[in-house]
Amino acid sequence: MTFLEEIARRRTFGIISHPDAGKTTLTEKLLLFGGAIQEAGAVKNNKIKKGATSDFMEIERQRGISVATSVLAFIYQDKKINILDTPGHKDFAEDTFRTLTAVDSVIVVIDVAKGVEPQTEKLVEVCRMRSIPMLVFINKLDREGKDAFDLLDEVEQKLGLRVTPMSFPIGMGYDFKGIYNIWEKKLNLFSGDNKTTISDGVQFDDLSNPELDTIVGETAAETLREEIELIDEVYPEFNRDEYLSGSLQPVFFGSALNNFGVKELLDAFIEIAPSPQPKKAEERLVDSKEEKLTGFVFKIHANMDPKHRDRLAFIKIVSGTFKRNAPYLHVRNGKKVKFSSPNAFFAEKKEIVDESFPGDIVGIHDTGNFKIGDTLTQGEQLNFKGIPSFSPEHFRYVNNADPMKSKQLYKGLDQLMDEGVAQLFTLDMNGRKVIGTVGALQYEVIQYRLEHEYGAKCSYENLSVHKACWVEPEDIKNEEFIEFKRVKQRYLAKDKQGQLVFLADSEFTIQMTQSKYPSVKLHFTSEFKN
Repeated sequence: MTFLEEIARRRTFGIISHPDAGKTTLTEKLLLFGGAIQEAGAVKNNKIKKGATSDFMEIERQRGISVATSVLAFIYQDKKINILDTPGHKDFAEDTFRTLTAVDSVIVVIDVAKGVEPQTEKLVEVCRMRSIPMLVFINKLDREGKDAFDLLDEVEQKLGLRVTPMSFPIGMGYDFKGIYNIWEKKLNLFSGDNKTTISDGVQFDDLSNPELDTIVGETAAETLREEIELIDEVYPEFNRDEYLSGSLQPVFFGSALNNFGVKELLDAFIEIAPSPQPKKAEERLVDSKEEKLTGFVFKIHANMDPKHRDRLAFIKIVSGTFKRNAPYLHVRNGKKVKFSSPNAFFAEKKEIVDESFPGDIVGIHDTGNFKIGDTLTQGEQLNFKGIPSFSPEHFRYVNNADPMKSKQLYKGLDQLMDEGVAQLFTLDMNGRKVIGTVGALQYEVIQYRLEHEYGAKCSYENLSVHKACWVEPEDIKNEEFIEFKRVKQRYLAKDKQGQLVFLADSEFTIQMTQSKYPSVKLHFTSEFKN
């Protein structure tokens, strides 16, 4: 297969939603239809010991939520599918925002009963800013929920999207009989008896055929005919160019748990979704069809396998072919690096790959050389844009709860912070460690992982900080800066990269500091120098 054919057959996408909308269940069913697994794991049901494939961290299995993005790859109808299953919980939003820099398109999952929820709005806003093509899947139709047209209105109004239904439900909840596939002009009826294996649908091409009344009942048949007529009048026809430019969003209905509508979603998706797209670097636009390799690190995961203390950098290939044992330039360090065992992923299962193509996600064993946002090339000086970094919203002192294990604690903190789960600040005055996070739940995850992966115990103490501000003085010898450091010394710290940070206790303090020391600039992101 030629290089261009390899690019054309790849589909790299993320699945995003509010927690509990059924995102991880949908991922499981896509894997099931793709033949990548034989049986889907129940995400919440403790009676079934098989956990969801994409939730492979122990804490994810215990709590029934995703706390880290996982990467899954499989082949379906000769297309290479790369799924990035992201955490839905707002406390892990930073991981999700970073992951959105590595996808070419997105599936947005919405719960039929709850409709559009706040976290979905935030994530869709990020996708809209970047013009990422979005496809909407309205899930859980086997439960009682909102009217399908009301949901379409809500998606348009709350998310600011322009939608076109590609499938439509016949009934809902207890009356749910199946789905009419507008895209393929087929009728799929499902029996929800067996919830883990694929159930076959009856295909039906012509809605005016009286046989429809016999199959679904007269009332349901008449309702469906009226609804499809209304859709033709009200919603725009599907146009692939508009979808790819981010100005039109196809909508599918279904129930991931019971396999309703998932195959229709996957079949349409591989046909319409974009293959790997060009990506903007600070220097220029990089086309995926270029022959020279470029790629960037969008995620780092410590302890994929706790027994081996391995740390993996996830690299999205933007252009060219990534080859095992070939030398590449690590742009930030200015050094040539080779990789003897690059991995392709199936959740935590890894396989060594000899070559990877644009759109693929490659895992590289890392001893601490990589940071999120690092670029690899064949020699060109490039830096890819848009890896966001946020000022934390929660701050706590971290204390060592087991003095015999201080080495393990500091090693664990060091590695977990490199993943980007939180930020570590060391106070200038007394060397105490402060952890800053986007969400409070992160503290539990850090505590759990320190204990179970590093054998270290920690406790927390609250700290009243409003925001972390990165300090940029006009001149470090300036008297104003020297006075700023003397007056604010109790609130000054260094981040992991050694940059000076001012931990401000309120918005008022920030304003007063800026007016009193105008030559000292305060930034809410650490990337102001790049």
